[in-house]
Amino acid sequence: MKKTIAIVAGGDSSEYVVSLSSAKGIYTFFDKEKYQVYVVKMVKGCWSVLLNFDEKLGAENPNIKEIPVDKNDFSFALGNEVVTFDYAYITIHGEPGEDGCLQGYFEMMNIPYSTCGVLAASMTYNKFVCAQYLKCFGITVAESLILKEKDVPSLDFDDVRNRIGYPCFVKPNLGGSSFGITKVRCESELLPAIKKAFGEDRDVIIEAFLDGVEVTCGCYCVQGEKVVLPITEVVTHNEFFDYNAKYCGEVDEITPARISDELTKAIQAKTMQIYDLLNCAGIIRIDYIVTKSEIINLLEVNTTPGMTSTSFIPQQV
Repeated sequence: MKKTIAIVAGGDSSEYVVSLSSAKGIYTFFDKEKYQVYVVKMVKGCWSVLLNFDEKLGAENPNIKEIPVDKNDFSFALGNEVVTFDYAYITIHGEPGEDGCLQGYFEMMNIPYSTCGVLAASMTYNKFVCAQYLKCFGITVAESLILKEKDVPSLDFDDVRNRIGYPCFVKPNLGGSSFGITKVRCESELLPAIKKAFGEDRDVIIEAFLDGVEVTCGCYCVQGEKVVLPITEVVTHNEFFDYNAKYCGEVDEITPARISDELTKAIQAKTMQIYDLLNCAGIIRIDYIVTKSEIINLLEVNTTPGMTSTSFIPQQV
């Protein structure tokens, strides 16, 4: 009998469209002879199965029919049959799939799922908390500070200049796909950038700019053995790796990265170390900046990496 798989997509953040694109990519990976695969869309508390989802059009298929999902047991009615799921592949980038909420739900439902557990997901979704935690174990991270809206009127610009410096990055603490991020070159640009970032999240990070080579490395675990993927070098045509660079082709993604074998092994070893420190599961992707003297600086840990046609993990695999 075929196992029934739910590819869980959508979400409540600006990454909704990216998530549906990832769902389309993942849908193509499953052998339909072995698995009955459905895409479950979640938006603002409304959960539905997308019937007639296909590999070419995905959620844009005009023949899509939505059937409500019963949240009491994660099932749906198909004719006279009640369909339940054997496994959930979470591909929501942002809330509620990347912050630990769905992980907790599926654990209560006793349904196995594809990502890290509740703690690892919630910790990595909070960029500032994750960086400070890993810093305690010797992982090098950029200097940063975190703001709430109530802190803005009393913001110490001298402290920002002395601790962080310019240029710097202002970005939402939560979220991804570079939504709400601004590269700030001077003090006069700081407040507008902070306002923009608050449009995406209630907490904002001001982070030091790191001048170096951006790379990213995927990792997963099979039967207790970690597997690290080839490293990708990211060469953006823009000032930084923003949304257009990520999803509109304004970047060169070079796999394997043009770095030494020694540095490659060091990055892969650090990726496996972080995987263990966070008690990760499933596929993750970690982004770094390699600065002078080949110092490996952590940028971000992504526990629900994109699976679109332009995403890093499919390229590395």
